[in-house]
Amino acid sequence: MNDDDALAILGLILCLKRKNRKPRSVSCKKWLLRRNKYSHVNILHELKFAPKDWHNYLRMDEETYLNLLALVTPLIKKKDTIMREAITPHDRLTATLRFLATGRSYDCLKFSTIISPQALSYIVPETCDA
Repeated sequence: MNDDDALAILGLILCLKRKNRKPRSVSCKKWLLRRNKYSHVNILHELKFAPKDWHNYLRMDEETYLNLLALVTPLIKKKDTIMREAITPHDRLTATLRFLATGRSYDCLKFSTIISPQALSYIVPETCDA
């Protein structure tokens, strides 16, 4: 047996040992995948008919919000991938405004935005910079 064969066998043994790892239980929580159904964005559709409540929810009127959304969309828009759909600029801006308006933690905000705290920790600073 030459050195190349010995290295190949050693590499095979190491690969087989690594396959004994425990597999991941879930890649993403199922309720987080239902963002379109449970998100705060659905509330905004209802609040359009109650301008005072809209203002109380986002601390600005709808026209100002739409102007702000148009300004920041090119800066915060992400592409969809094969693995998942990107979080829309509308969701990103609304989550950021709710964070700024309420001061709640990312862990608390995840329930109303249906966005993971890890994603929120990137979204909020990025949107604020935009």
